[in-house]
Amino acid sequence: MLKNDVFYEKSIAEGTLRVISIEDEFNLLLTDNDFDSPTQWKKDVSSNFIQFHFCLSECVKFLFNNGNYTISLPSEKALLLYNPNQELPIHVEVESGTRMVSVLISIKKFHSLFTNEADYIPFLSEENKHKKYYSEHPIAPGLSIVLSQLFTANLNENIRPLYFKAKAYELLSLYLNKTEETNTERCPFLVDEDNVDKIRKAKDLIIANMANPPGLEELSDAVGLSLKKLKVGFKQLYGDTVFNFLLDYKLDYAQKLLDSQEYNVAEVGAKIGYTSSSHFIEAFRKKFGITPKKYLQAKIEA
Repeated sequence: MLKNDVFYEKSIAEGTLRVISIEDEFNLLLTDNDFDSPTQWKKDVSSNFIQFHFCLSECVKFLFNNGNYTISLPSEKALLLYNPNQELPIHVEVESGTRMVSVLISIKKFHSLFTNEADYIPFLSEENKHKKYYSEHPIAPGLSIVLSQLFTANLNENIRPLYFKAKAYELLSLYLNKTEETNTERCPFLVDEDNVDKIRKAKDLIIANMANPPGLEELSDAVGLSLKKLKVGFKQLYGDTVFNFLLDYKLDYAQKLLDSQEYNVAEVGAKIGYTSSSHFIEAFRKKFGITPKKYLQAKIEA
């Protein structure tokens, strides 16, 4: 079974696994390995739990039977696992740069959400409810927005439990929605998978060059997408403008560099592209409510 604290966070090796209890028998797991080496983590899960795994970037390898059988989940793919006949512990190998969101919910809890619509969900049907069920699908653009927001949202500590609860339910709803590609009606550019691939390439480019990112026009030329489509599509896919997305990413990365205690404040600021320490300090304080110097001191003293 999983730990059912209101908010529980644990670092594993060089990656981080955050286990968030949404409700009893309903948990959200955030995996973020933003360092140079791969890592592994394990979690015992009861056979009465359904597992939804969403890989946003890089790749995750699921290991079964002591590694004798594996399933690789690449970027922008979702995996559903359910086997009521045996325990299905999670044992994953997480590549460097991987972000993954997992939802673990008991079949009893899940079934209660669809009491009158069991036939709508394939593995809840009378025919399948006692059988194992595995399924892999691409992550729809609308779903990508919600998944990204789980990592980028800057929240007051008192609001976080409510926010994660709302996002967990929204995530399930969008994943199970079979009628249309969610949110594409708000952004016709995202109906075209080629546009989505180009926007994701733009995201990868600004992250790879975070210290000296290309301007918007240069970025649109690099990915072969008009400036308008890049701006509108990026906000729909990642929930923010290119600039704000990159700023959040850079500051989150700066926090991880400070956590390593290998760099001073000026070095961290320079690594993420700040030529002025005062500008870095102000941006960090605005996002995290503390100056990087005080944050680093707290880490050293802990």
